[in-house]
Amino acid sequence: MKLHKLSSIKTRRSRRIGRSGKRGSYSGRGVKGQHSRSGRRIRPAERDLILKLPKLRGFRNKPKAPIPVTFNLHMIEKSLGSHAKGDTLTLDLALLRSAKLVKKEYKGRVKILGAGEITFPIAVKGFEVSTSAKEKIEKAGGSVS
Repeated sequence: MKLHKLSSIKTRRSRRIGRSGKRGSYSGRGVKGQHSRSGRRIRPAERDLILKLPKLRGFRNKPKAPIPVTFNLHMIEKSLGSHAKGDTLTLDLALLRSAKLVKKEYKGRVKILGAGEITFPIAVKGFEVSTSAKEKIEKAGGSVS
């Protein structure tokens, strides 16, 4: 016995869509566009997100640590020179905020650079100081710790 001889197996033909007849020439799919094509597939939203990300061009090379706010000795001389009255002036974040060298809401790192001269003694504590600035502060009678 062969398979094509079996009479008890009834095969059902799959519906053929889009070949005129009862469904019409477009068979309910519309005229043009993604939905009318065979094998249509809607692109996932994740793919759109991936395409929007910048590729290469240094996207992966962001700095790991926040960049410190930097200012020079001549800026301290200019903005805090009136505060110095012979004794040593202690630099802290509140004093720098009042002199508008640092923004009010800033809580990050601060670094003092050595451009310019300073004529009054200052005590620097808790800030980063360059080597040339440290030499000039100590020469003026101040201290760096």
